[in-house]
Amino acid sequence: MYEDKVVLCGANAYERKYYLNPDFENLPEHIKNELKIMCVLYTEDVGGILTLSYEEDGTLVFDVASEDYDPGFDEIGSRLKMKEIQRTKGELLRSLELYYKVFFLGEEI
Repeated sequence: MYEDKVVLCGANAYERKYYLNPDFENLPEHIKNELKIMCVLYTEDVGGILTLSYEEDGTLVFDVASEDYDPGFDEIGSRLKMKEIQRTKGELLRSLELYYKVFFLGEEI
């Protein structure tokens, strides 16, 4: 189905946009809303671009990027915010990994 990483969603502070991969439109509405809030707040707090992607094995990873020499991007704040998200939204993130493994990779629980 996919060759490399599969993007779940992302937010871009420069363009002030949020993206949800259309392949994940079947997620419950409250999950989609929570992802949007999480990603947008992240980029509002620290700047840059945040993308949540799945590795080939179904692991959900945070990819963070910023434009070269962006004085508004808070690199330290980015790491702290990411750890906070992983701590406070751990159950959601694990559920999204399980969802991907079952419905996209065809693994059995």
